[in-house]
Amino acid sequence: MSIASSIAVSGLSAAALRLQVSASNVANTYSAGPLPGAAGGASFPGVYVPQSVDQVALSDGSVGASVTAVAPASIPTFDPTASFANSSGMVAMPNVDPINEAVQQLSARISYAANLAVLKTDMQMTSALINITA
Repeated sequence: MSIASSIAVSGLSAAALRLQVSASNVANTYSAGPLPGAAGGASFPGVYVPQSVDQVALSDGSVGASVTAVAPASIPTFDPTASFANSSGMVAMPNVDPINEAVQQLSARISYAANLAVLKTDMQMTSALINITA
């Protein structure tokens, strides 16, 4: 595999991870739970902890991606109908910004397509080089 292909593959992996994490955040936007430290909260599932992907350019030109938890993970929201609401009717909702997630998904799609184009171009150049030498 050429250097260009290995860099493009690392970009494809990073874009796929960004899309996967963003999709998980969107799917769990309304996965509420009891406020941290709430009385009786241990008997209910905890609030979903949203994640983000941090991309870093590596010295060899490739991209590294790591998943980290969003801080703060939850925000207090008024929902007195929830069985796990505290005495004030507050619950913890995941700290997910739908607009940011839409931007992350669009950006991941564009990044994936660009890296796929690099991979395709590298394959065409390699094929042309093989045909010239043959």
